[in-house]
Parts: sequence; structure tokens; C-alpha cells
Amino acid sequence: MAVTKIKPIKSTLVKALDYIQNPDKTDEKMLVSSFGCSAETADIEFGFTLSQALDKGNNLAHHLMQSFKPGEVDYQTAHEIGRQLADAVTKGQHEYILTTHIDKGHIHNHIIFCAVNFVDHHKYNSNKRSYYGIRNISDKLCREHGLSVVVPGKGSKGKSYAEYQAEKVGTSWKGKLKIAVDALIPQAADFEDFLRRLEATGYEIKQGKYISCRAQGQERFTRLKTLGADYTEEAITERIEGKRTRAAKAPKAERGGISLVIDIQNSIKAQESRGYEQWAKIHNLKQAAKTLNFLTENKIEQYADLTAKIAEIGAASEQAAAALKGAEKRLADMALLIKNITTYQKTKPAYDAYRAAKDKGQYRAAHESSIILHEAAVKALKAARIGGKLPNVAALQAEYAALQEQKEALYADYGKLKKQVKQYDVIKRNIDSILRQDRQPERDKEAERG
Repeated sequence: MAVTKIKPIKSTLVKALDYIQNPDKTDEKMLVSSFGCSAETADIEFGFTLSQALDKGNNLAHHLMQSFKPGEVDYQTAHEIGRQLADAVTKGQHEYILTTHIDKGHIHNHIIFCAVNFVDHHKYNSNKRSYYGIRNISDKLCREHGLSVVVPGKGSKGKSYAEYQAEKVGTSWKGKLKIAVDALIPQAADFEDFLRRLEATGYEIKQGKYISCRAQGQERFTRLKTLGADYTEEAITERIEGKRTRAAKAPKAERGGISLVIDIQNSIKAQESRGYEQWAKIHNLKQAAKTLNFLTENKIEQYADLTAKIAEIGAASEQAAAALKGAEKRLADMALLIKNITTYQKTKPAYDAYRAAKDKGQYRAAHESSIILHEAAVKALKAARIGGKLPNVAALQAEYAALQEQKEALYADYGKLKKQVKQYDVIKRNIDSILRQDRQPERDKEAERG
């Protein structure tokens, strides 16, 4: 299980980078990785990318945290999951530093990535939609690695594992306050009486635009409305007056959207209501008809044909996924190459002047960032085994754009195949259920004869 949250870095980039790379937290920096930059010079390389931004905004970087359940994952696996998460979020276009902290009760990852990408120098937009995307990626990676998944509360940008666990067992400040509120509402005559009773239990009440409470030993006040929709002043008043009950959680939707067999025994209502049972039979008949139409439209006559088709689509989906992953890797490699060549060319005049300077120490002190960037670019280009004349940046950018279009086409194909895999999976489950239903009367007769 991993819980995520993200926050912007507006002015303390160096401090944040130093913190996440603390040797005491990262096994003497053994659990530090980077992309598009060096861990030692990340702040300078981020700064160079930011200086070319079309719209800089107020953020220097974004700090993404991923916390794991204690005892569920080892630190090498956690670090690998963090790397996959960072790659998926930054899409091979942002420099990032990834570290895994193992000094606490729960292993957790820190990812700091530049607020501007080094491909077209646009800023990263962090909002609810992008955060939900991050959370979904993290959950998917957890499932792939056999870890459990927890979804943070609605309207939250994520919680640390410690906060989640504390609230789960009722030991967080918010968790305790919710318990106190729920316990006092049935006793209160009105909202003012409720506040008096809450105060009597030891809570300090602060009244203003919003009602805030603070327990003994708590550092900051907690606004009642932040506890959820059932804890606003209006909602509590309605609950006291009996005009409102706490919102019930919606039932979990059937996976795949189609369910041929409805288990009536699992519902008390089904056991008591003949009308509901009749509805269930009609519902099952409709799903059976849909399944039959699907088989007819796709010319599937035998069960073996169905399983063969499922295998065929599954193999095609895996091939498309592999091709998509390969395209993403080539794009990331090409983006880095373009970045390093561009950095090399832009900083070469300063480095040439440094080499020709009589007082190299003085010149380096005055132009340290440019010299460091140039040396880093040279090192990266050598590591990529590029010698002699550098490739033309314009030609590389054109190739990158073409590969990007190819990737989008692959993504569309993969999406269609993935949808087909789910669709056929539902159809197969429906057919298996229908076949079991058809055989049941025969089994009952055999049992009677026996």
C-alpha cells in the first residue's frame, strides 16, 4: 500500500534537495537516483531549465511523496516503484531526484522534479486532476508489485501513511474530533448546546467565520468543516434537529459493468421481496441476451473460439504495451540527448573563456553555474558514447516530434485493445455463469435420483 501527496517548492529548492538526500535517511545515499541531472548539481540544472521557461510561474519544483505500509515492502522494491512512478509522472521530460527514506517506521519515497520540462519548456500544472492521475499510477504500481491499495479521503490531496493509519484507528486529531462530535450530537439540544458540551470534554472552541476546535496538546486548530460534509455547522445543526443523517457510503460498483448472476442470498431484501427476485431474473435474461448478441456479431460459435480470441487479443495487448514502453524509452533518451547538446552549446563560450583565462579560479567563481553545466553536459554526452560532431538539434527535434506522434498512435491502439480485453473478460464470465446455471437443474435431478 502506498499513500501519496504532492506540494510545490517555491523558494527552498536547495534545502529540500539536501533534506531528501540526507545520508542518514538514504542508507548513505545508496537510495538516491536521478534523471536528466546529477544529484550533486540538481539545483543548478533545474535553474538552467527554469531560465528558459516560457511561463515560469511561482514554482521552482514539485515535491511528490509516496509512503508505504510498514512491513509490506523492502526498500529496494520501494525505490523501484518510486522510479517507475517518477518516470510515469514526468514522462521523460523533467529532471528529477528520487530518494527512499528508511529511517522511519514506514519506508517512503521523495521525488523532487523541476517545475518546467526541458523539452518545450512548459511548466507542469499541478491540480486535482493531475494528482488523481498520480494516485492512480501509484495504486497501479502497488497492485503490480503485490501490495495493497488505500484511497485517501475525498477532497484531499493525499495523506501520509502515518496520518491515514492514525485516522483509521481513531488516534489522529481529526479522527478523535469526529468521534467526539458524533457522540455529542444525540445529546445536544441545539448547536450552542453542542459547542458547550464539546468544550466541556476539553476542546478549545474558536468562533469566527468557521468554527474551529483544538484538543489539549494539539498545536493547531481544526475547522469542523474540514472533517467532511457531515461536519459543517449547517450539517451538525440539521443532525441535531433530526433533519439529516450521516451520508451512507455508496455500494461498490460491479467490476466490468456487467454481472450475469446476482447473488440474491447476499441481500436480505432479496430474501424478503419477490418483486426484487423477479427483477433479478429479468436483469439476468437481459445480460444473457446481450452476451448472445455479442457472440453473434463477433461470429463466435464455440467456447474454444472464445478462449482463442481472448488469447489473441491478450497477446496483441501485451505487444502494444511493449511497443508503447519502447517508444516512451526512446523519447526519454532523445529528450535527454537534445537537452545535453543544447546545454553544451549554450555554455561552451563560457567554458572556452574559462580555459583561456589566466586566473581560472577567479573566472570559475564568477561563472561557476555555466562551467558546472558544461562539464555535466560533456560527461553525459560521453556516457551516451557520442563522439566527434554533435547531431543537429533541429533534426533531433523533428525526429522527436515524429516519434511522439507514433507514441500517441500506439497509445490509442493499446487503449482499444485493453478495452477489448476487459469486454471479452466480462463476456466469458457471463457465459461461464450461464453454463453453470443451465447445468444446475441437471445436478438437482441427479441428486434426487441418488
